[in-house]
Amino acid sequence: MSYFKIKSYAKINLALNVIGKSKNLHKIESIVGFLDLHDEIKIKKIKNQNHKIIFKGKFSDKINSNNTISQLFNNIEKKKLLKNKYQITVKKNIPSKAGLGGGSMNAACLFKFFIKKRLIRLKKKEIIKISNSVGSDVILGLYSTSLVLKKNNHISILRPKNKFNVLIVKPNFGCSTQKIYSKLKKFSKQEFKSTSKNMFSINFLKNSKNDLEAIALEKYPKLRKLKNFLVNLSDTEFVRMTGSGSAIIAYFNSVKKCKEAEKKVKNQFRNYWCKTSKTI
Repeated sequence: MSYFKIKSYAKINLALNVIGKSKNLHKIESIVGFLDLHDEIKIKKIKNQNHKIIFKGKFSDKINSNNTISQLFNNIEKKKLLKNKYQITVKKNIPSKAGLGGGSMNAACLFKFFIKKRLIRLKKKEIIKISNSVGSDVILGLYSTSLVLKKNNHISILRPKNKFNVLIVKPNFGCSTQKIYSKLKKFSKQEFKSTSKNMFSINFLKNSKNDLEAIALEKYPKLRKLKNFLVNLSDTEFVRMTGSGSAIIAYFNSVKKCKEAEKKVKNQFRNYWCKTSKTI
């Protein structure tokens, strides 16, 4: 039986400010990009009573039965939105607990596929509601393009011309998003009230930050050591942790310099995952 194949791209936070907190969730604003690093998802219609979800690849071993795709299907089934059952096979190329949004983007890409193929028909409010029930950043994956997440979850789509070559380095441990956020004591002032393509420029990003980074670096000395090593590499434009970590990303204008940096990191941190990629 034939199947569809889609790409689920890694999400990065080029900048992230925590500007407050509601009852259950922190309020953030963020400059968000996507990388050509991606998980591969195959979608096949099956004659079965239930949907079937299979994870394969290097980063699949720690994914349990209660995952973002199963949560998405649970919501879809409650509302009886799909006529057929599907087998979903995901080859995981994006590490978990890295701040790269791998699981959330899997659910987002699958949801987006069903909507685009008109297998699910929903109004925008319902799409947002289902996305948020799976994860707070799932809605971002429905766009899969450079954007700015502003106060009250307002999203501004931007398509900057400049692209970055990036070196992603993830230590041999992950960061708990809940634990990192729980250590946050001070909030930033809102900065991204208006948006422009200038927000993706080197100068703007160099002067930006990730409010969660200092907490992660203090909690994990190995992360601080890694960041210091990346900062001291030649020709990096800037270095920043994405999301709540643990991946730290070095940004380059040159493919050559990015590849050279990869060799140095692999030599120094032999048991860390290291990958070059590019913003899309």
